[in-house]
Amino acid sequence: MGAEIPFRESFYLGLPSDFYKAAEPSPPPAPHWVVFNERLARDLGLPQNSDTPDLLNLLSGGAPPDGDNIALAYSGHQFGVWNPLMGDGRAVIVGEVAAPDGRIYDIHLKGSGPTPFARRGDGRATLSAMLREYLVSEAMAGLKIPTTRSLAVTATGAPVFRDGARPGAVLTRVARSHIRVGTFQYAAGRDAAEEQGPVRVRALADAAILRHDPDLAQAEQPYLAFYRAVVARQASLIAQWMLVGFIHGVMNSDNMAVSGETIDFGPCAFMDSFNMRQVYSSIDAAGRYAYKNQPSIAQWNLARLAESFLPLFHDDEATALRVAQEALATFPTLYAQNLAAGLERKLGLRPGDPDNEPVFALLWKTLGETRADFTNFFVRLTEIADGEDAAPDEAWAPFMEAWRAGLEKNCRIEALAAMRAANPKIIARNHRVEQTLAAANDGDLKPFHRLCAALRNPFELAPADADLQAPPKPEEVVHETFCGT
Repeated sequence: MGAEIPFRESFYLGLPSDFYKAAEPSPPPAPHWVVFNERLARDLGLPQNSDTPDLLNLLSGGAPPDGDNIALAYSGHQFGVWNPLMGDGRAVIVGEVAAPDGRIYDIHLKGSGPTPFARRGDGRATLSAMLREYLVSEAMAGLKIPTTRSLAVTATGAPVFRDGARPGAVLTRVARSHIRVGTFQYAAGRDAAEEQGPVRVRALADAAILRHDPDLAQAEQPYLAFYRAVVARQASLIAQWMLVGFIHGVMNSDNMAVSGETIDFGPCAFMDSFNMRQVYSSIDAAGRYAYKNQPSIAQWNLARLAESFLPLFHDDEATALRVAQEALATFPTLYAQNLAAGLERKLGLRPGDPDNEPVFALLWKTLGETRADFTNFFVRLTEIADGEDAAPDEAWAPFMEAWRAGLEKNCRIEALAAMRAANPKIIARNHRVEQTLAAANDGDLKPFHRLCAALRNPFELAPADADLQAPPKPEEVVHETFCGT
């Protein structure tokens, strides 16, 4: 098996043993390929030939590599409610790989059977849920937004029972790590229970620094520097979500990775008509994770992370708390800076011009009043900036006047280049995703492969894919998305 994928032993095995439990994938009865991401395999320095039975068996969970295969423990706040022990109930880390760029990545089989954390679950996943994660994670990568990736989806040949029998599948997820805010919460909880100091939190922080920010190991205060780096990564990530209308749907603290990658694609969705209060997730009835709330929820999760880090910040509790609050207080400013810079690119405005702020205010106000299609609105602005005639609705007149005045301050070539690189022509629209998954469940993967191919380069649009740009017809609008796992 080593000839197929050059696995290394997972770095988690260097942590205290209560961070994980041994977990072997359950062999599927009749595995077969659904999709294999040859481009990602190439980027990771992995074999790109999916024709070998050994590789199929490995990525379907039928023949895991020799060594320790583990499920990770973590805690978390789920919709604000504390859960002290969760963990990977249906996913197993089978090792890690070193990519040509020097980075190390986890290889994670999701839906490969129950683990010791399964909590009476079957440990399996539906084909629809795994293809959704594949589609949306690859869409995020195409948009150049930090994200976990999908190397493969394999069908198991066995049904999964949710709302009836559904085809089962395993997703191979690739991530810089699976260290979550919830992983630190788990470590802090275990340390508190034993009253022996921050033994586990320190071990986890050391491992996270080595994995993600090795230069910080030599900092005067490495743990505080690492926490600040996590805050900065999340401020950037959430701003990028907001700029493309992405709604994660389940921003629990166990679904926030310290790597700054988007992780756990359940009832996620991209917004069609603009609505600050937009919610798609069927399990978010109160709108806790609505579009407009994502920045504040990210800061709330980072506050929970700071609580776990307090003993590492300073021996004096009051000083540790003050330091943590100061570091956390940088999030709103960093987020606002990232959002403003992104809006300047999307609108073709001169970077840093103080006159841009009123344009932004008019943008959000008019988007909210008109409920314009969020993606296609910016596509249309790019066309107008390129000289096409505009016929905006009267409601857009104040914004258009302010925007044109700002646009004229910038170099036209630079403005157009920025807008074309910042405004995707296509996104993984909810109705297209649902149509694609329905076809896949019926055995037709052509729509899936077509949508995947288009999403790899969302800033260009082939004439044959023009229909993928269109917003949904009234009867196609998706009002709710489901985790489906």
